[in-house]
Parts: sequence; structure tokens; C-alpha cells
Amino acid sequence: MAVRLRDITRRQLRALAAIASSGSVTSAAKHLHLTQPAVTLQLRNLQDLADLPLLQRTGDGMILTDAGIEMLQLHGRIEAAIADCEATLGIISGKTAGRVSIGAVSTAKYFVPFIIAAFSRAHPRIEVRLSIGNRAEIMQALRDYKLDVAITGRPPPDIEVEKHLIGQNPHVIIASRNHWLAKERGLAAVDLSHETFLTREPGSGTRMLMERLFEQTELAPHIGMEFDSNETIKQSVIADLGIAFLSAHTVATELEDGRLVTLDVAGLPVTRQWFVMRRVDKVLLPPAQEALDFIAREASQYLPRPRLSHD
Repeated sequence: MAVRLRDITRRQLRALAAIASSGSVTSAAKHLHLTQPAVTLQLRNLQDLADLPLLQRTGDGMILTDAGIEMLQLHGRIEAAIADCEATLGIISGKTAGRVSIGAVSTAKYFVPFIIAAFSRAHPRIEVRLSIGNRAEIMQALRDYKLDVAITGRPPPDIEVEKHLIGQNPHVIIASRNHWLAKERGLAAVDLSHETFLTREPGSGTRMLMERLFEQTELAPHIGMEFDSNETIKQSVIADLGIAFLSAHTVATELEDGRLVTLDVAGLPVTRQWFVMRRVDKVLLPPAQEALDFIAREASQYLPRPRLSHD
């Protein structure tokens, strides 16, 4: 008998379970979306393999015999084992669990955590490792295959990447609300020649964009202190130690509450783009691919929408 039981199929056991649940072949057939003869055939084949009657007809319908109860329990164990196996394979493949390494330039830290939080709610079993650094650091991590996904404003020139646009990134010149140029309109770059600029450190994408602006406008301002933190720059500008060129996304809150203003300078804002990207030659496991797809699809709704002072 044991040898014959190895030929049992899930269809046969499902037919038995459906009849046990509904009490009739007719109802079981409707539940399984099969014909009555098909269900009867499955049951007959199962009883032949068991070599024992599995069902007893009564006035209240069909009920399981002791052998039928044993077979129904076998059905439950098999379905549970298959479900457990599916879950385990999902974990191994990364479809339901796993890790993803995401890097973002420091300017993006004002919205990236909200994206990660949304992704984690949708995929609670995927562990996200988030690294924040300046552009040079994030690009080097991408070169070294340490990141699955990177969020930055400009793709690296020396790496072939798959990139997805997630939104615009306007850059502005900010000043304290008490700055003498705060209420001026139609300023030219030359009007800032005597101002002190507080800047990001060399290697920062914001610093490079600022220097490009200076070259294009032939502006040669006084460079004051250098900082590796947007937060320190913002607080220093609020304290009226100078003005700064920053992404409007980093100062959206301060612009909203009036602690900072944007200067109305011709040619500003300088608008760049935010991208999410991956190395083309890096194999992404399912969790990382899911993260890339999610960010490409959903990130735009989490970008700050700063209100510029001269809008």
C-alpha cells in the first residue's frame, strides 16, 4: 500500500477535501470548477490507491471514514509543506526577504528617508542599508560595487549605468531674511561680487555646480568657510555669516517658515535632475531590483516642493 500511495496527486487530495467540506460531489465540483465526473474520477483513483473506502454516504451527505480522515490530514500536511517551501524559496531568491544597499548624496537626505520608509512598509521583510555621502563618496561606492542602487543628481562619466529620472532639483542662492538684498528683485550675478559665499567641500556635487555657475557668469565672489554639511551651511546663513548656493530641496522647511529667503538672481534657479541608478554590469537580486523599480516609480511624490521667496 505504501508504494501505491506515492502515486497520490494533489488533485485527488483536493477533490477529497472539497467533498469533505461541502458534503457532496456536486458542490465540490462547483468549488473546484470541475465537472462532477471529473471529481468522481479523482476520488475513485484516490480510493484505489488507498485500497480503502474514504467516504460514507449518509442522510446528511457524504462524510469521511477513518481512512478518509487520515487522507485529509495528509492533504493538510502536504499543503502546509508546500506553503513552507514556497516561503523558504521566496526568502532564498529574495522575493519576499533579503537586503538592498542604497546610496544617496547628502543633498538627497531630505527626501530619501521618506522613500525608504514607504518601500519598507510595502516590503517589511527586505532590509535596507542606506549610505549617505557626498557625490565623490557615493560614486566611488558605486564603482566598487558596494551599492545596489544610487540616488544622485548626475550619473558618473566612467560607469555604464541604467538610470531613471525621478524629478527636478532646483538650485538657488539663499540668504538670511534680514540680508540687505533679500527684498531686491532682478539682481544680476555681478551684484553678488562683494558677498561672502559659504560653500560645500570639494567633491560635492553642489560645489561643482556652484563653480560652474561662477564660471558662466564670470562671478568671482569671496569664498568664506567650507562645510561638509548642508545643515551647518543653513545655520550659518541664518546667522548672517554669508550667503550660499544650495539645492532648494535642502532648505524647503526654512524657506517655508521664513528663516531663509532666496535671492532673485538672473539665471536662477539652476535646475538639475534627480536620478536613481544602478551599474549595468552589477547583477541585482530580486530585493534590489524591487527597490530600484519602486524608487523609479514612486520617488517623485516624496520630493520637497520649495516655495521660492520671489515666486
